[in-house]
Amino acid sequence: MLRFFLLSLLLLLSACSQRSVKPNEKAFAAEDTYIVFALRAEQVGDYKAAARLFGELNDKSSKKEYLYRYLKDKIILKEYDDVIKTVDDFTEGSLEDPELVRLKIVALMESNRLQEAKKVSIALARFTHKPKDYLLVSDVYTKSKDYDQALKYLEGAYMKEYNEKILDKMAIILYVNLHRKKDAIAELESHARIHGCSDLICTRLVSFYSHDNNIDGLLSVYKRLYAKNKSEDVAQKIIQIYSYKREYVKLIDFLEENHIDDGLLLQLYVSGKNYAKASKLAFKLYKESSDVAYLGQSAIYKYESYQPKVPKKVLYNVVANLENVVKKNKDPLYMNYLGYILIDHEMNVKKGMKYIREVLKIQPNSAYYLDSLAWGYYKLGQCQKAKKIMLRVIKLEGGDVPEVREHLKKINRCIQKHKRVKKKK
Repeated sequence: MLRFFLLSLLLLLSACSQRSVKPNEKAFAAEDTYIVFALRAEQVGDYKAAARLFGELNDKSSKKEYLYRYLKDKIILKEYDDVIKTVDDFTEGSLEDPELVRLKIVALMESNRLQEAKKVSIALARFTHKPKDYLLVSDVYTKSKDYDQALKYLEGAYMKEYNEKILDKMAIILYVNLHRKKDAIAELESHARIHGCSDLICTRLVSFYSHDNNIDGLLSVYKRLYAKNKSEDVAQKIIQIYSYKREYVKLIDFLEENHIDDGLLLQLYVSGKNYAKASKLAFKLYKESSDVAYLGQSAIYKYESYQPKVPKKVLYNVVANLENVVKKNKDPLYMNYLGYILIDHEMNVKKGMKYIREVLKIQPNSAYYLDSLAWGYYKLGQCQKAKKIMLRVIKLEGGDVPEVREHLKKINRCIQKHKRVKKKK
């Protein structure tokens, strides 16, 4: 009686294991537990355990997804013969399950059974007509170093769906293996014009143009990439290339259009003596940052933009801003500029000289600041004192600039004039 019960139980379990199971239906009670342990094993790199667990899941459920996972783990373990035998046992040479056949092809390739891999992959591509299977054929030919045939199958796959990953493989074979560099770039550029320059295509173009040292090509690609994703890194590449090519007008246009690096744009305005724009930009930076240094720069550039004749309204505005700056920032640059403007335009010579003396406490041997002080004495009519200071200035670095020489001429004329007046008396 007991033997009959056990036999009946075994038959029942066998029948349960063979019954058809829907993909979203549990095949047995512990199925979820097996899955968790199998996935965890893969996560920690224990592919032997993962393969065993997925194998058991397949045996207990007959769900194909477990079989696929089992075979993939076997490929990672380099147990290629097991993969090939398992697929052959399941398919018996049929192509009806392309996923299984693809796994067999990979195992054949990794085993260097390339002739068999070619035969099976070509048969599968003709059966499915899917780009992924054309890609697989090309991989076999690439491994065989038959690059012309590999390219042929890639082109066939690409023509079906204009897939950029397929094109990328085509471009690599053309550029690296067949040394058809111009063709590789032409294919990528053509795709980019029609379908857009994706990150993958643009990145490949960047690598080719970099290798060829094609600066104009690089700039073109980076500009397309930046238009698409506004990447800060890409923007810096564009800035570097424009700087390298010394195309400062184009660089300024790029910076103005995209507002990427206002600090650099300010430098470019100043170096190009575009003081009106420099003043406006410096004031914008001041408003954004509340850094009075930018307010000082804005005032100086505004003053310079009206040279040689600065309207009174502008003068008063510049002085007012510089006075606000030096209350918070004792930088000699701003104090000297303020002092010199007050002196040169005779707005308040003594006050201007006071600022200059403060600066000279910090930098007593500056030709520029000593020249400003001498100019103050000149404006007060004390030309001998001015001349004494200028004799020091001309011996210092910066003492031979045109403005200093012009000041010295006027001071000398002032002294001569005073001498003539004394003689008449």
